[in-house]
Amino acid sequence: MSERLTVGADELTFHVTSAETGGAMLAVEVRLPPGGGPPALHRHAPAEIYRVEHGELAIYVGDERIVATPGSVVHIPAGHPHTVRNESDADATAYVVFAPGADIEAFVRAVAGIADPSEIAGLAWRHGIEMVG
Repeated sequence: MSERLTVGADELTFHVTSAETGGAMLAVEVRLPPGGGPPALHRHAPAEIYRVEHGELAIYVGDERIVATPGSVVHIPAGHPHTVRNESDADATAYVVFAPGADIEAFVRAVAGIADPSEIAGLAWRHGIEMVG
């Protein structure tokens, strides 16, 4: 059985943990309800690949807004400002791979269940995530 955690309004299901890959990557399924996703542009060392399974996501990479629908694959290069939002009125699900994965997994585990945005921002910084917008 896969492990599930809630971060904000989003639900993450772990499929491959960083421990299973020696920290090389993390693979999760993310369910974002309408309005879900990180609220601000941020950047971090790991690269990300999103494959949208259901619904529609708005993926912001720098100044570009990419509308991703089922079957879309979007690469977010390491270190680039980005965010992912569900701006639709229905749930969206994506399969996401982070490489490397250890710091992102540690952050997700640290913020699971925390509602205070300032506490989440402080934990983000400690896990190598910089808020840029």
